[in-house]
Amino acid sequence: MNSINKQQPEENMKDLHGEEAVKKMKELTDKASSCFFCTDIQTGKPFSVRPMALQEIDNNGTFWFLSATDSHKDHELMKDPHVQLLFQGSDYSDYLNIYGEATVSKDKGKIKELWKPIMKTWFTEGIDDPRISVIKVEPSDGYYWDTKHNMAIGLIKRVAGAIMGKTLDDSIEGKLNV
Repeated sequence: MNSINKQQPEENMKDLHGEEAVKKMKELTDKASSCFFCTDIQTGKPFSVRPMALQEIDNNGTFWFLSATDSHKDHELMKDPHVQLLFQGSDYSDYLNIYGEATVSKDKGKIKELWKPIMKTWFTEGIDDPRISVIKVEPSDGYYWDTKHNMAIGLIKRVAGAIMGKTLDDSIEGKLNV
């Protein structure tokens, strides 16, 4: 697939697979303080969306969150495990779109592994709060938009392109297959 702008002289499409895809997911999620966690995505009605803090992406590309057993999200996932995670790390790049299936558990070992003291804000009984659940999202599909270099080089290329009347875009995008 080529750029929608036929004047683009550089390749700006690159699909990533396996370890390279996981590395890109980690890189982009490190830049985003939270994501939009979307549920009820297959109902044909407006889906449910809420901000959530990602706790971890493991080396297999699995996303991990802590939640509450009495939340709407946990109940929605019991009916339909399909989710979409939307991350934005900056105004002009660092976008990540993940589609996958979620499972909810009460895995105490994983809760202890993911726990951070600030979570006591939501789980007032601390790490042993009986309301804590673990959400595991295994991605089946993903897409990213990023810069090849960094924001400064991207800005210089855009400005130079505007002056020269050419598209000099430092962006890169593609599918992610874990």
